[in-house]
Amino acid sequence: MASTPTRDGPPPEVTEEQLAAMHDDPRFIDLKRRLFRFIVPATVGFLAWYLLYVLLSAYARDFMGIVLFGHINVALVLGLGQFVSTFGIAWAYSRYASRHYDAHADELHDEIVHGRED
Repeated sequence: MASTPTRDGPPPEVTEEQLAAMHDDPRFIDLKRRLFRFIVPATVGFLAWYLLYVLLSAYARDFMGIVLFGHINVALVLGLGQFVSTFGIAWAYSRYASRHYDAHADELHDEIVHGRED
């Protein structure tokens, strides 16, 4: 038997049959697709952006050393941009999940674990 965590109290017991039924449910497959629609492009985009930053730091030192103003150069701005983009992706994922994912996942969870449809 597997268990699924909940917000209130101990996790309910979930049988292997319930888990198998969930994995075969078209709504569960749709949930996985919805999740991957965000995760894959966001991951590829961020990794490309990070790799660009690393490659520029290693091979384009003159470009990265261009002073923009005062003691601020391109490398510092792009480095801080890594932090900004990380928080931006986390914020965007939170919004995406709450709008396109969470309600459907909770509905499917309640139906499979508690045997009810709302």
